[in-house]
Amino acid sequence: MTNTFELFIQSILSNNIALAFILGMCPLIAISTNVKNAKGMGIAVIFVVTLTAIINWPIYQLLLHYGAERIALIVFITTIAATVQFLEMFLDRFFPKLYNAFGIFLPLITVNCVVLAISLFFVNREYTFTETTIYAFGSSIGWFIAIVLLAGIRQKIKYRSNLPKGLAGKGIVFFVLGILALAFIGFTGLSFF
Repeated sequence: MTNTFELFIQSILSNNIALAFILGMCPLIAISTNVKNAKGMGIAVIFVVTLTAIINWPIYQLLLHYGAERIALIVFITTIAATVQFLEMFLDRFFPKLYNAFGIFLPLITVNCVVLAISLFFVNREYTFTETTIYAFGSSIGWFIAIVLLAGIRQKIKYRSNLPKGLAGKGIVFFVLGILALAFIGFTGLSFF
């Protein structure tokens, strides 16, 4: 068993799911146009990733691990879809402005590769339930940090009119993501013990 605190910190920083593994780029780029929407999407991803990992771990360990591994992917996707559907109904009912701000991107959490990747990672890495929960929570916080940082930078850049035409809009976003990825890779080797 790995040190759970170190696993948590690494999943946020040096093994950031967005900036090190380059997962979840579609919603990261699409929703990061302003910090408010980025925070809302990040919180939704934290909730969905953590909850689906908590649900999928016992399903895999108790039902699928012994003989039915081949259908794990289908079961994981079904769990993710159900969780996102619940979140969508919840936001529509209690937070309609946030629901409308997400638009088409909220249902796309279902196919966000971050959510499925976490469930596949705990299987491949043979994490315990505690490690799975900590890794899922840390990874989703890492994704949250990445989208909020990107949104903040994009808001600042938006008011700069001296960007070359080829870099205006989404073009500059890829450069910013590259720089952020290099910054987060700088945390590699960080150890607390």
